[in-house]
Amino acid sequence: MLSKKIIIATLVIAAVAAYFVLDLERFVGVELLQQFFREQPFTAAVVYFIAYVLTTALSLPIATVLTLAGGAVFGLGVGLVLVSLASTCGATLAFLVSRTLLRDWIQDRFAVRLTAINRGVEKDGAFYLFSLRLIPVFPFWLINLAMGLTPLRIGTYIWVSLLGMLPATVVYVNAGAELAAVEALSVSGILTPGLMFSFTLLALLPYFARRLVEAVKRWRVYRPFVKPARFDTNLLVIGGGSGGLVAALIAAAVRARVTLVEKNKMGGDCLNTGCVPSKALIRAARAVADIRRASDLGIEVAAPRVQFDRVMDRVQSVIDSIAPHDSIERFTGLGVDCVEGEATLVSPWEVRVGENLIRARSIVIATGAAPFVPPVPGIEQVPYLTSDTLWQLREQPKHLLVLGAGPIGCELAQAFSRLGTAVTMVDMMPRVLPREDEDVSALIQARFVEEGINLYLGYKTTGFEQRDGGFAAQIENEAGQSIQLPFQHLLVAVGRKASTEGLGLARLGIETTSHGTLEVDEYLRTRVPNIYACGDVVGPYQFTHAASHQAWYAAVNALFGGFKRFRVDYRVLPWVTFTDPEVARVGISEAEARAQGKAYEITEFPLQELDRAIAENASEGKVKVLTAPGKDKILGAVIVGAQAGEMLTEFVSVMKRNGGLNDILGTVHAYPTLSEANKLLAGTWRREHAPQKLLHWVEKYHRWKLRGNALNSERKNGHKKENAGLGGKAE
Repeated sequence: MLSKKIIIATLVIAAVAAYFVLDLERFVGVELLQQFFREQPFTAAVVYFIAYVLTTALSLPIATVLTLAGGAVFGLGVGLVLVSLASTCGATLAFLVSRTLLRDWIQDRFAVRLTAINRGVEKDGAFYLFSLRLIPVFPFWLINLAMGLTPLRIGTYIWVSLLGMLPATVVYVNAGAELAAVEALSVSGILTPGLMFSFTLLALLPYFARRLVEAVKRWRVYRPFVKPARFDTNLLVIGGGSGGLVAALIAAAVRARVTLVEKNKMGGDCLNTGCVPSKALIRAARAVADIRRASDLGIEVAAPRVQFDRVMDRVQSVIDSIAPHDSIERFTGLGVDCVEGEATLVSPWEVRVGENLIRARSIVIATGAAPFVPPVPGIEQVPYLTSDTLWQLREQPKHLLVLGAGPIGCELAQAFSRLGTAVTMVDMMPRVLPREDEDVSALIQARFVEEGINLYLGYKTTGFEQRDGGFAAQIENEAGQSIQLPFQHLLVAVGRKASTEGLGLARLGIETTSHGTLEVDEYLRTRVPNIYACGDVVGPYQFTHAASHQAWYAAVNALFGGFKRFRVDYRVLPWVTFTDPEVARVGISEAEARAQGKAYEITEFPLQELDRAIAENASEGKVKVLTAPGKDKILGAVIVGAQAGEMLTEFVSVMKRNGGLNDILGTVHAYPTLSEANKLLAGTWRREHAPQKLLHWVEKYHRWKLRGNALNSERKNGHKKENAGLGGKAE
C-alpha cells in the first residue's frame, strides 16, 4: 500500500511539475485551439477532453479558463457536453487520488473547513455535495479533494457532481462562446445582447443557485405532508415563557393573528421558579448579611432571627405581584389568543392541543429548559431539590449539599448560607463560575470561604446513600482521594436541558444538537423552513433576556421572512451572576480571547479606589476591560462588585453603538456614584496610551513658557533700575 501511494504521489508531482516547468499553459490559448479545431475537429475534441480531465484531476488552477475556452472553440452545444463529462471525470480522479493518497494531509491542512463538510456528509451526503457544486462558495478543486476524505460512495459522487455542476457549466460555456463571437474590442463589439446576457447570468448564478438549493430543501421537507388550504392563525407560539411571550407580543403588535399555547403557568421558569423567586430570596439573604455587618458601620444590633417560612411566603408574594404582567388576561387584551394545553406538532403547519387542531402559517417553539439531573448511582434514593422544586420548602434545611458551582448553584448556595443553613458545594471543575476568568472566580471563591461555605472543587460525585437518618454523598478527585459528605438536603444545580419531549419533533425530522437543544440556523429557523425556535430550547445562552432577544428575530423572520430575514446578533449580550459581590460581563473574557487567538490588552480599576464604594463599605471587586491593542475598542468587560449589573449597562450601550473607552471618558458621571468606576477605568486606559513623544514636546513647550516669563521679568526689572538711575519714575 505504501509503495502504491509513493508511485501515485510521484506521478502527480511529476505531472504538476511538468505543467509549470514546460509552461503548458501556453497551449490553452483560444486562437491556437480554434485553429486546431478547424483543421482536425475530432482530434481537437479528444485532446481537449483529455487535457481537461488531467488538469482537473491534478487540481491545476485553470479549470475556469478551460471551460471558457471550451465554449469559445466548440460552441455551446459541443462545448457543454465536453466540459460536463471532462469535469466530472477529472473531479472523480481527484476524488480517488485524495481518498488514496491525501487523506491525512488534507485533514490537517483544511481541518476547519472539513469539519463542516464532514458533518453535512454524515447527515445527507448527496444533497450536501449537490449544494456545494451548485453554489460556488468552495473552490472546485477543494471540493474534489475534500469529498475524497468522506465516506461518500463514488457512484453517488459521480452523478451528483455531474448534475450539480451543470448550471454553472452552461453559464460559463455560454460566456466563452459569446466572448469568441466578439469581433473587435469596441463598445459596439462588446455590448452585444448575447455577451451582456452571459455576463448577467454569471453575476446572478450564485443568487439563483442558492434559491434553487433552498427550493429543493423545502420540497424535500414538505413532500410527506399536505399543506392546509386555509390557516387559523399567522403565528402559533408554543411556550409562555420569556421567549414565547415576547414573540407573541411582537406578532400582535404588527396586527398578525397569533396563538400562544402554554401547558403550565404563564411566565415560564423565569417568573415562577427562576429569576424572580431567586432574586427575592437573595434580597432576604442580603438583609441578613447587612445586619451582621452593621457593626462595621458603628451600629450594634442583636443577631438576626430568620423565619424561613415567612421568607418563602414573601418569595411567593413577589411572584404573585409580578404574575399579572404575564397573565392570560393581559395578553388576551393585547390581541393574543391564549390556549391552555400541551402542544404536539402534527405537520409543519398543524399543532394538536388536546382535541383541537390549530393550523398556523408559521410556528415558534419556545418551550424553555428544565434542570438536568445527572444519573449518579443512588440519587433516586434522595429526595433532591432543583431550581424548580426548591420554592416549595417551608422548613429551613440544616445542612444543604449543592451539586454545581455555576451561576445558579453559587447564587443559591450563598443565599442559604446567609440565611443560616450549613452549605457544602461540590463541583467537578477546579473553581467556581468556570465560565469566568480565574481572577473573577477567585474573588467569589474567597468570599464564599469567608462566609463559611465548604467548597469541594475538582471532585466528582460517584454515589449517594442513606445513612444515620440522613444522607451521604461519595465524592472523588482526580488523585483518587475519596470523601463521604453527610447532608440533610440535596440541591442539584449542574445545568439545564432543553424541554423537547412530547413536541413530535421526530415526525417532522427536526433535529437536536449534541447539547440537546434544537438545531437552528442563523435566522433561528429549524430544518422545517416555517418553524422557528428561541430561548432556552435553542441556547447557547440560557438567560431570560437572551430569550427575549431571540424572540424578536424568531417572530419577525417567521412573519416577514419571505421579504427580509435577520440574522440573530449575539455580539453584545450581557449577563449577571447575582452573588455578593455580583459578577457582570459582556463580550469575551480573557480565556475566550486566547482560545479565539485574538490579541488584546487589559485595563483594570480596583473598587478600593472608588470613593462611593469606600463610603458604602463595598469596596471589594474591580472593573476589568479587554480592548484591541492600541485602540479603545471594547472586546469585553467584566465587573465584580456591588451593583455590578447596573454598572455594566454603560459598557453594553457603548459596545452596541460601536463606541470605545474614549466615549465613556468623555461622558460626565455624577459624583459620587458606583458607575464612576467606569470613567476612572477609561482614564487609566487613556494614561497608559498617552502619546509619549507628543507629551515630551508639550513638556518642553511648558518649560519654555516658564523660561520666557522669567526673561520678561528680568527685562522689566532691569528697565525699572535704569529709569531709577536716571531719576525717572518707574512705571
